[in-house]
Amino acid sequence: MAGKPVLHYVSARGKMECIRWLLAAAGVEFEEKFINTPEDFEKLKKDGSLMFEQVPMVEIDGMKLVQTRAILNYIATKYDLYGKDMKERALIDMYAEGIEDLCQMFRVLAVCLPDEKESKTSLIRDRTKNRYLPAFEKVLKSHGQDYFVGNRLTRVDIQLMELLIYIEELDPSLLAPFPLLKALRSRISNLPNVKKFLQPGSQRKPPMNAKQVEEARKIFKF
Repeated sequence: MAGKPVLHYVSARGKMECIRWLLAAAGVEFEEKFINTPEDFEKLKKDGSLMFEQVPMVEIDGMKLVQTRAILNYIATKYDLYGKDMKERALIDMYAEGIEDLCQMFRVLAVCLPDEKESKTSLIRDRTKNRYLPAFEKVLKSHGQDYFVGNRLTRVDIQLMELLIYIEELDPSLLAPFPLLKALRSRISNLPNVKKFLQPGSQRKPPMNAKQVEEARKIFKF
């Protein structure tokens, strides 16, 4: 019997958080080996664990997978969260890429310099309200179904759930004009595995604080 997946990253959200979300939603228990120092990161690079000398890295099914999309696609396929055919997978990929575009803006905001925060926050608000949420609301309205693709849970619903939480943390009012997305958020958050992941004490990570940002800068030299 295969062991639990092992996640290698810092103890923060970053690009690993969507992987944590997907594993948790699939009901998969996982372990985490945190990179706490520059030396920890150098060791992973020197022992050949990181193909491109970067993380996230996930040990799963005898592989050491890097590149976030590859990891997500593997997990989604393994746990039947990636649609039933090529057309559904293409839609899932398209929606997920849009979600990732906005998620990346939140990641940049978390580590940006103080004098950049106001302008980056303003841009996120604008893109959230006028570009991304209207597009996602339109998808749900167009087919009248409970989930984004195939009327069943897929990785895109889970990734959107993560994004909606980030948006609510920034400004809850941004979600108010989008009733179908609000309903989806409620629906996903009440799934047993997701509900468990949302509880205190889970492996879900809180927003980065100033100390974590500084530690990440030292480890990854950015």
